[in-house]
Amino acid sequence: MTELAPTDQTYPRVTAVIATRDRPGLLERAVQAVLDQDYPGEIECVVVYDHCDIRPLEVRVPEHGRTLGYVNNTHRQGLPGGRNTGADVATGELIAFCDDDDLWLPARLSRQVELLRARPDAAAASCGIRLQGPGIAKERQLDTGEVTLDDFLADRVMEVHSSTMLVRRSTWDAIGPVDEEIPGGYGEDYEWLLRVAAHGPVVIVPEVLVVVDWHGGSFFFGRWAVIVEASRYLLAKHPELARSRTGLARIHGQIAFALASGHRRGEALRELARVVRLNPAEKRVLVTLPVALGLVSGERVLSLAQRRGRGV
Repeated sequence: MTELAPTDQTYPRVTAVIATRDRPGLLERAVQAVLDQDYPGEIECVVVYDHCDIRPLEVRVPEHGRTLGYVNNTHRQGLPGGRNTGADVATGELIAFCDDDDLWLPARLSRQVELLRARPDAAAASCGIRLQGPGIAKERQLDTGEVTLDDFLADRVMEVHSSTMLVRRSTWDAIGPVDEEIPGGYGEDYEWLLRVAAHGPVVIVPEVLVVVDWHGGSFFFGRWAVIVEASRYLLAKHPELARSRTGLARIHGQIAFALASGHRRGEALRELARVVRLNPAEKRVLVTLPVALGLVSGERVLSLAQRRGRGV
């Protein structure tokens, strides 16, 4: 990694980590947006190539206060390992993440660093997002100034997207890296957020500062067995999830939907019975039952939800 040129030392250095399997065009766009932040402090951008050849990018690197480096993923293949590799080489007091198809707006770091400096009790900062893709342009913002562990136990809080996260290095060191053992890497961001929030609140900048590429598909689309296994892994690793009946019903509802979508209908109906006992109002009961009865496919339901900027 190249050392950064001196800049305004009153602002903490930020390391931006972008893990990628290499997406030409989208990757350059994401990296350029990091380098073009209006943040007056130092930014190092680390691009982690996930078990593919490093490809130097054709982007403009400002002369002062910015550096761009490339490394190979030295951890387990997948997004968790890529992010952990980036954190291993990071020199910043603050670590930020960006998916390789997302886009930071220019004021993202300035606003978040300002908020973190005003909230020394906070473990991390987030912000609003804009879902952008074919047929959708939708903003998602929270009407609260912070998200706590209890909030995350009750709900995933979609607005706290991985590409919005700015975490203190001290938080990262205290809670540990992204979990590389979670089956298929499914839900790794939520699992990590639970540990972040257990360390301190996630404070929220009340502005849309990140554009999330919403293409209506997902790496996990149709990988129903992985979703079941990963969700059960999450429940076993975080027994505190049982503190929220609403949150517990949500996760068991996701398991039921995945079981039904994977044609494991008997298991799905038994799981649905558990969901109803926990929270009869859980929305996944209504969307899972037709799938379990064979009236519609899980892929069809998920596709319809994603067109509205939602998941299941």
